[in-house]
Amino acid sequence: MKNVYLDHAATSPMHPDVICRMTDVMNNYYGNPSSLHQFGRATRKIIDDCRRIISREINAQPQEVIFTSGGTESNNIVLRSVTATQKHLGKHMITTAIEHPSVLDTYAELEKEGWQVTYLPVSEQGAIAIEDLIAALTDETILVSIMAVNNETGVLQPIDQVASVLADHQSFFHVDSVQAFGRSLIDVVALGVDFLTASAHKINGPKGAGLLYVKNGTPLVSLTYGGEQERNRRAGTENVAGVSGFAKAVEVYQSCRAEYSANAIALREAFLSELQDIDYWLNTDLSQSSPHILNVSFPNVCQESLLTNLDLAGIAVSSGSACSAGSVSASHVMVAMFGEGNDRSNNSVRISFGLGNTVDEVKWAAQEMKKIVKSLQ
Repeated sequence: MKNVYLDHAATSPMHPDVICRMTDVMNNYYGNPSSLHQFGRATRKIIDDCRRIISREINAQPQEVIFTSGGTESNNIVLRSVTATQKHLGKHMITTAIEHPSVLDTYAELEKEGWQVTYLPVSEQGAIAIEDLIAALTDETILVSIMAVNNETGVLQPIDQVASVLADHQSFFHVDSVQAFGRSLIDVVALGVDFLTASAHKINGPKGAGLLYVKNGTPLVSLTYGGEQERNRRAGTENVAGVSGFAKAVEVYQSCRAEYSANAIALREAFLSELQDIDYWLNTDLSQSSPHILNVSFPNVCQESLLTNLDLAGIAVSSGSACSAGSVSASHVMVAMFGEGNDRSNNSVRISFGLGNTVDEVKWAAQEMKKIVKSLQ
């Protein structure tokens, strides 16, 4: 049976160069980076070199980059840290209704603790309105969290406009760039963000490696204790192999970023070209989206049946965030866009493209999806 992986927004296969680099590190560099002997110094140099490579990707200073286990941990650190250090200035925060669960679930817990959170709505095109942000800001607002690219629709949020609005406000600005990092150039200095988060496994790097950018001078508290790693900001022995794989993935993207983007566009167009003679809704604003993510809905089709039949046919797609694994309930992103009970909220499918996909196999997958949809309808 032919197998086609179209769920790169959930996680991506590791690039061969990443695997080679990690294998070399695991075979030859096993000292604890905190040790003073030569074995420890060798692994410490690897981490320092990787930090320089990754910090340059976002135009940050190396000391502003903290290595974490991924986007979820990084997002949690930001929210918990700001509430711990800025509560004397206010207890109000702002985010959007379409953030990743690692952000939304943390805010939900903070609300239980007495914090006030405003969830900005989005249009049917999946984007927030700057006017809503301006209206929501108060003298009590201490943090605004807006993702750069939505993980279910690929829609780009106007983070540059958000940064402009917050330039003269006390609130810190946090950007979840998990789906944007590497694929597009991000300049944290020009943008003016205080916190930025990313994850290696979205760009053909290893799982279990991520970053948290913290602007110099921004207060931060550690959520873990027991070590002085990461300048006393995240205790625990560093994941040297994971960090090295992360840095190599960044270098690969830097070398062929334009090629990756053009290929994603070609794959997306090839997929959509095969759906022309079938009824479907396009939930992605192609003009305002990252090309590697496509979200569609099919009328009168049970989402669970569609996903099951696609899997049986060897085609891997998803219904939304991988952190909601096993769930086939309505996507909170689609509900925010179209409302509760809307067919598009209940039967959306995310197709995401990446390393290893070809135009021919993408077309085949679309043809198979079309057959399954017609049979279900």
